[in-house]
Amino acid sequence: MPESPAGDRAVEPLADERVVVPVSASELVFEGHVWDIRRETFDLGDGPIVRDFMDHPGAVAVLALDDEDRAFLIRQYRHPVGLRDWEIPAGLLDVAGEDPLEGAKRELAEEGDLEASEWSVLADFLTTPGGSNEALRIYLARGIRPSDEVFEREDEEAHIETRWVPLDECVDAVLARQVQNPSLVIAVLAAQASRSRGWRSLGEADAPWPTRSPGRGTSAEAAAAEDAARR
Repeated sequence: MPESPAGDRAVEPLADERVVVPVSASELVFEGHVWDIRRETFDLGDGPIVRDFMDHPGAVAVLALDDEDRAFLIRQYRHPVGLRDWEIPAGLLDVAGEDPLEGAKRELAEEGDLEASEWSVLADFLTTPGGSNEALRIYLARGIRPSDEVFEREDEEAHIETRWVPLDECVDAVLARQVQNPSLVIAVLAAQASRSRGWRSLGEADAPWPTRSPGRGTSAEAAAAEDAARR
């Protein structure tokens, strides 16, 4: 096995590093219905850099597994890609101050008419770090039961199709590139890997989320300062 190059950082734990850089300008270029486009000027030490990015409120998603390790999936139309794609229940964290776990419970109820008695953090990911500050947390929900309330759905959600699919079959569909929704892909691969390790990788439902989206109109610099203050 080849040796690591001298001076590399391979001996350190593999982990993203939080960096706070000076931001000299921040401008709202476009204010949208769900998210905005922001232009910021920052400096890494070699002069100003200007970047446009999507300023996003963040989101949560839920992989609900029943006692037979079948995943609850939904299929709905997504206009930007022109597909009725298979997904897991998910939604925006666009309610000010909303706890992400409560947001996940709301989405499972609204999109699946389901509730769960057991909740864990399965995975966190940044959807497009080069062009968006959107962070998404995926929860694993077990102890599934019908919701006490059936929700009326509108727009794309009015045409939702649902299906319970064995977890291994979901993984096969991902590896065959038959399904491509990122929350679904990450969720089922993470679940299969976690299951093979006795679910030891799961986090508590209220686990810290340091990369959570700062919220529309909040700079990354301010969000990092708030996160540091909380710790």
